[in-house]
Amino acid sequence: MIGNPAYPTYQIFLAVGLAALVTGLLMPLFIKLMRHEGVGQQIRADGPQRHLVKQGTPTMGGIIILLGVLVSTALLAEWTPGLILAVAATLVTGSLGLLDDIESVAHGRSLGLTPSQKMAGLIIISVTFCLVAVNVCGVPAEVRFPGGLAIDLGVLTTTLEVGGAQVAIPWLYVAFVFLLMAGLSNAVNLTDGLDGLAGGCSMVVMLMMAMVAFRYEEVNLAIFAASIAGACVGFLWHNCYPATIFMGDTGSLALGAAFASLAVLTKTEVTSLIMGGLFIAEALSVMIQVLSFKATGKRVFLMAPIHHHFEKKGWSETKVVVRFWIVSAAFAALGFALYFQLG
Repeated sequence: MIGNPAYPTYQIFLAVGLAALVTGLLMPLFIKLMRHEGVGQQIRADGPQRHLVKQGTPTMGGIIILLGVLVSTALLAEWTPGLILAVAATLVTGSLGLLDDIESVAHGRSLGLTPSQKMAGLIIISVTFCLVAVNVCGVPAEVRFPGGLAIDLGVLTTTLEVGGAQVAIPWLYVAFVFLLMAGLSNAVNLTDGLDGLAGGCSMVVMLMMAMVAFRYEEVNLAIFAASIAGACVGFLWHNCYPATIFMGDTGSLALGAAFASLAVLTKTEVTSLIMGGLFIAEALSVMIQVLSFKATGKRVFLMAPIHHHFEKKGWSETKVVVRFWIVSAAFAALGFALYFQLG
């Protein structure tokens, strides 16, 4: 560990800078490698026509994002069970995204793994994460709301003896954590459709999660969240319009999983949905579009996810991204304010 643990705020700010530096400096080398290997993003044919020029842009930048997070976290934080669990969930989900990216590049299409394959992976990851969080990290199987209300999701719990140890399986909470982790992972993935959009919004949200973890007296989780924010900063240097690298599913799925992991470990599952309100809006726009078209044959939005709707209305890509950053910051600030109302 570097720095002085007696000054945790210093450690947290240092984590932002260190992760940004590592990611920003390593990304050009990775971009050159991807170009040399001919590994490029496949653009969806039914998307905005002006996005077709992005075909072949190097992808899988999430690998370097995760590397920057790992370096910063390893040097500045203590490896507590909670931190190990959060990092493991992030890396494993990122690996699932990497498989999706490889599949997409190998077959030259914008789709990688099938939805059922992704869902199976997310089920395994989220269920394992939840059981370890409850049984090893002591996370209570409850959901807390602003105002002090808490709902016990451990009322239907099965206790098994595994290797001489008691393992509690809170079925309702397991299902809730799956919905949270799968939902946020896919929501960030859907948001990753414009240069700098997912990276910028994730940076804002992770800075807020670092503040939440610090107030929750989980300094090591705060350093982890700050490292993610910093890595997003380093990535944005190369991902801002016009992007020279995309994070791919490797990055977007990992960022969503990290967000969900931090929410569970700091007991901010509900307020995290408000902090990540921009991600939720993106996911809801796709759900609304699909349901409306199937039910009525009509589309609510010109194109979904909703960032493409505003592109279709004539907004430039940079205008959509910057305005969505502002909306994301407003959601994050509101969620952080409501965090103080938790019981």
